[in-house]
Amino acid sequence: MPLTFGTAGVRAPMGPGPERMNAGTVALVATAVARHVRTQEPAGSTVIVGGDARHGSAGFVDVVAAVLTAHGLVVVVPGSPVPTPVIAAAVRSRGAVAGLMVTASHNPATDNGIKVYGPEGAQIVPPTDSHIEQHLRTAEREGVGVPETGATGARVDPTLIDDYVDSVVAGLPAPARPPRVALTPVHGVGGEICRRVLAGIGVDDVTLVPGQERPDPDFPTVESPNPERPATTLRLRGVAEEIGADVALALDPDADRCAVGYRAPDGRWRMLDGDDTGGLLADHLLTTPLPGSVRASGSRSGVPVVASTIVSSRLPSLLVPARGGRHVETLTGFKWLVRAADPLLYAYEEAIGHCVLPRVVADKDGISAAGAWCAMVGSAGRSVGAGLDALAEEFGAHLRHNVAHPLVPGADPDAALRRAAERLGSTGTVTPLDGTDGVRVSVPGARAVIRPSGTEPLLKSYVESWTTPRPSRSDREDAGRRLTALADRVAAAITS
Repeated sequence: MPLTFGTAGVRAPMGPGPERMNAGTVALVATAVARHVRTQEPAGSTVIVGGDARHGSAGFVDVVAAVLTAHGLVVVVPGSPVPTPVIAAAVRSRGAVAGLMVTASHNPATDNGIKVYGPEGAQIVPPTDSHIEQHLRTAEREGVGVPETGATGARVDPTLIDDYVDSVVAGLPAPARPPRVALTPVHGVGGEICRRVLAGIGVDDVTLVPGQERPDPDFPTVESPNPERPATTLRLRGVAEEIGADVALALDPDADRCAVGYRAPDGRWRMLDGDDTGGLLADHLLTTPLPGSVRASGSRSGVPVVASTIVSSRLPSLLVPARGGRHVETLTGFKWLVRAADPLLYAYEEAIGHCVLPRVVADKDGISAAGAWCAMVGSAGRSVGAGLDALAEEFGAHLRHNVAHPLVPGADPDAALRRAAERLGSTGTVTPLDGTDGVRVSVPGARAVIRPSGTEPLLKSYVESWTTPRPSRSDREDAGRRLTALADRVAAAITS
């Protein structure tokens, strides 16, 4: 089956054939994007194109640049592998009409892809994606080939990187007490740029994890380059322990996501999930605004907006109003989160994506999130563990259990979702999600969201339980039992 243009672009294994990433399919995708852009914008309009350090990325950037140039567009490239947020920021800062980033983010080393940004520097949304898909099918029928890439006509501008660093540094405060940092880019492209940003806000004591500090498209020291997985951050936690760090940071390979670790009360280093990180950052940003934020400069509405998604914790819906803000819940994906409100203070998703400087990067950005986290830890006057305890005291403890449930080969995810919803009807209240495939199951003190994956034959479940404020030990134990019971019912409904 040929590549289809999905959520903000395409992503697939590398290799020959119409269903994989190769020079031919990249040329088709670039042609489709170019034709769409030319229906909206005149010749001579600027498009920013970049790529990470994955296998094939440099060559694919050349193919994309050659195609766009042939369609009368002015292509600007950074001239070296870059993090995804650099391209997203450049689209906005340079007044470009679009941006294309060659990356497969945290996918396996065998994959690559292309992410597409619109003129505002945010990921594209419908109907733009369907229009590009139509152009893609037309280009396939026409047999569009790979262009000559010896002289792409692209303008190399390495200041795209410097401008990004300067803008992020300008938007972040210097911590009162710069923390000692352990950092891994997980063999990706974010390490040195993140270190530059941290140095710009006075955080100079940064140790990169040996063996993972430089780009390597094979990701040789990890089974998966996804820092959500505990095994991926094993070396990071060891370095944090060894150097007596205050903060542990893990970027994914294209540096648009950031996982953070802290020393727990028992002395062991643990990584926070995206909801814990998001709750702490939301609390901090609402009470201690960043210099470049809408809260610091004044919002037109006077009410700062924090956005999270339908599969994120319910904690922001309690915390944000209590801090004088407005909480907005969106569909999954940063293409929706960054459009939740204008102006936006902060947005996050449970999959360790954070947008802390939406006026600089209208997308998730692991590097600016790392800087904001260091600023918070260095100025909070309390430990991360104490911050988590304080949120639980005020808003109740929130426990989560998120699982991907593989389906049998050939199974229809939508049909599997319908069957699961029917089986869960006797468990609690089952309601469809607005605007997307999925259901929410609500029982006293717990809830679950179930939705099909957009790219794989599986259903994803996000189960959460909670306590009342000021929870006792028995309250937390009760919440744990509710969490386990609902998670088990959801798993049985999906797999039986």
